Order: sequence, then C-alpha cells, then structure tokens
Amino acid sequence: MSIATGLALAFLSAFALNWGWLEQHGATQGLPALSARRPIRSLRLLFGDRTWLIGFVVGFGGWAFYVTALALAPLSLVQATSAGGIGILAALAQRRGHAAQWPAVTVAVAGLVLLAVSLAGGAPASSTASPAALVAWLSGSAILAGLLGVRRTGAGLGLAAGALYAAGDVATKAVVHGGVWLLVVPVVLVAHGMAFVALQLGFQRGTPLATAGTSTLLTNALPIAAGVALLH
Repeated sequence: MSIATGLALAFLSAFALNWGWLEQHGATQGLPALSARRPIRSLRLLFGDRTWLIGFVVGFGGWAFYVTALALAPLSLVQATSAGGIGILAALAQRRGHAAQWPAVTVAVAGLVLLAVSLAGGAPASSTASPAALVAWLSGSAILAGLLGVRRTGAGLGLAAGALYAAGDVATKAVVHGGVWLLVVPVVLVAHGMAFVALQLGFQRGTPLATAGTSTLLTNALPIAAGVALLH
C-alpha cells in the first residue's frame, strides 16, 4: 500500500511541477532580463510577479509530494511514474498556444516508459548507496550540468537544470533514510538552488518544452539510472 501511495503522489507531483513551471515560464517572458550576476534584483522581479509566485508555490507543493513519494517507494519507480510529466507539459503548453512538438515528446516518454518496463521483476525495495558511489554520481552530475549549460541557450540551460535537479533528487533519496544521511541535506539545497537559477534563466531564452521539457527529461531519466546503479 505504501508503494502505491508513493506512486500516486509521484504522479500528482509531476502534474504540479509541470503546471508550475509553465506558469513561471509565461511570467518570466514579460519580465526584464534576469541575471545570475544580479541575484537580489532577479529574485525581486520573480517573487514580485503574482503569476510567477503562484506557479512557484504550486511547484513547491509538487516537490513536497515528490519527497513524500521517495520516502514510500523506490527511486526508480517514483521517477518512472513521473515520466508522464513531459506529456502533461506538452498538453498544457499546446492549450496555451505553444508548439507541442509531439513527435519529440512521444519519443521522450516512450524512452522513459521503456526504462520503467525494464524494472519489471526487480526488487520492490531499494538499498542505500555507498558514500563513495554517491559522491562520484553527484560529482559527475555537476560536471554534466556545467557542460550542458555552457552555451546558455534555453535548451542548454534546461538540460543543465535537469541534471542538477536529478542530482538533488538522488541526494534526497539518501536523505530520507535519515541518520548520518542527513548530512547530505546541504547538497540537496545547493543542487536545487542552482537548478532553479538555470531554469529561470532558460525560461527567458526558450519555449516551455525546450526548457522545462528538457529539464523534466533528465530529471526523470538520470534518477532512474541512479536507482538501478546506486540503489540496486
């Protein structure tokens, strides 16, 4: 029952996060240029916009659902359930007049579904990762994010945000085990904070699917791989 509840929360999380990102994307389009070099000004612009703030609050609620889901179900299964988030985003974006790019969305969702199917027959519970393996994975994720975001395009920043959100999700799964793993909390905060910056900057440079869509793709795919490779 706990796993089923966790997967239901994962689906609700996917809807809330993607709806929130779409609201934030629309709001940032009408704001002055955001800059990582002027963080206080940029944050004031964001939090001072009512539409953006509503999207942020809903998305934060989605993240809370996600953390609860991780406490109830294995990481790979949670991420596989969240894979529908790209389809949700595409449908919502199309209703608002954006090109849905359904062929690309279909390929992305199909790939994540295949990853989910590959989990059939596996253990329904996960173990904890070794500290060395976790450090290696998170370090690799940080390097990947840096390489993806170096061009500062909408898609590049979206992918960089996805790699960072994925790193934060993997670290979050470690944190929910409690005990000494609570020392990983600062890593979660830094990863999500940097992902937030990359995604908001990307919103002003690309379409919803080029930014939030690519971010969702990596945010789902990388933790599924981590669940298999690190958490068995």
